[in-house]
Amino acid sequence: MSDFDYDLFTIGAGSGGVRASRLTALKGLKVAVAEEHRPGGTCVIRGCVPKKFMVYASGFKKQFELAKSYGWEVGSPSFDWPAFRDAMNAEVDRLSGIYAKNLGNAGVELIEERAEFIDAHTLELKPSGRRVTAKCILIATGGRPNVDETLEGVEHSIVSDHLFHLKKLPSSMVIAGGGYIACEFAEVFAQLGVQTTLVYRGDTVLRGFDDDVREAVHEGLKRAGVRVITKTVFTRIEKQGDGKKAVHLKNGDELVVDEVVFAIGRDAYTAGLGLENAGVATGRNGAVLVDEYSRTSVPHIYAVGDVTNRVNLTPVAIREAVCFVETVFNDNPTAYDHSNVASAVFTQPPVGTVGLTEAEARHEHGEVDVYKTSFRPMKGMLGPDPDRMMMKIVVQRGTNRVLGVHIVGDDAPEIIQAIAIAVKAGLTKEQFDATCAVHPTVAEELVTMREKWTPPELRPGR
Repeated sequence: MSDFDYDLFTIGAGSGGVRASRLTALKGLKVAVAEEHRPGGTCVIRGCVPKKFMVYASGFKKQFELAKSYGWEVGSPSFDWPAFRDAMNAEVDRLSGIYAKNLGNAGVELIEERAEFIDAHTLELKPSGRRVTAKCILIATGGRPNVDETLEGVEHSIVSDHLFHLKKLPSSMVIAGGGYIACEFAEVFAQLGVQTTLVYRGDTVLRGFDDDVREAVHEGLKRAGVRVITKTVFTRIEKQGDGKKAVHLKNGDELVVDEVVFAIGRDAYTAGLGLENAGVATGRNGAVLVDEYSRTSVPHIYAVGDVTNRVNLTPVAIREAVCFVETVFNDNPTAYDHSNVASAVFTQPPVGTVGLTEAEARHEHGEVDVYKTSFRPMKGMLGPDPDRMMMKIVVQRGTNRVLGVHIVGDDAPEIIQAIAIAVKAGLTKEQFDATCAVHPTVAEELVTMREKWTPPELRPGR
């Protein structure tokens, strides 16, 4: 008989926690997972999945306009927010149910309660008060939206989690933030007809992305009708008698809107988890500190996914979970390689990116060569105002290895998935060039760019 109630106890039934729990249970071990909300985690319940549905819904506006240029009579389409919202959330419910079913089929006990540490091997379930012990514990609680709780009137604001459940579509909205969540939702609601303003403390959105990507997305926001106000922050929010909110900015502006949304980042969801009772060390913003094998400061306690604040992407959490099972239960120490992980930003047009930015490449490798192009894709050429597409390849000088690829334009996320294989494999610019183009496509530009780009300040005559 084991000295513990469970061989593995997982806190959090998101993508990482579910994958680790299922794989472990399928080995015949006793496994439980505690989830205080619903199985599925951020991605399924309040992130990637419903957000992508909203991107699809808002994108039809452009498609209707483009269809007219192609000879289609589309009438006067209108958008029904309650009908869309309910259909979207019904699909989220279905997916959450599948997660729960898959856990059960694997033999995992799903406990729909919050779990908190009493000591390094003991957890208390709330609200029942039941205590359980586990030989190994996995923390997979993900992240939660960050809000400036010190801001006067912050109680009159909402976060991205609430946007999927709005009773009605507001006529106006202001979003605080300049990261991918803020940019994505700003364009979604602008395309749905909401007067949308984005307020960001920096000078250009998407800090951390390649500068050409940032510039293209910033311009895309403005083209979509989003008012972008930079280099300022909220100072207070006041609720008016008519229900609207007055947002005061540090630059002296005042914005009166229906909804105020915070999208200023996400923190690891560790508050109140009792990590101090178990001796688990945390770092900035509560993130659980782990080694390359996802082991915390306590040898039998591990953490995967956004709660570790490494690479906060669902597929990464799943890969970390698989490595965790290999390491702990298959006696095969396995560390996940977090380099060259592709990602997408579902702005309109969207972003696809993998590898190093130009600035990162110059910092890490010294001299680099840059190839980039900007053009109007064929699909939009018959329309009244076609978007532009930007593509950029960053190459290490000397070895000619491709260090990074960055795309802004329709289908960029689909293209970058395939390109990520080449970048991950360390292929060279010559190998890109030796690949025959598929014509006519936008992706063919990635294998036909031959001319190196020179910064204006380095061009002859300057």
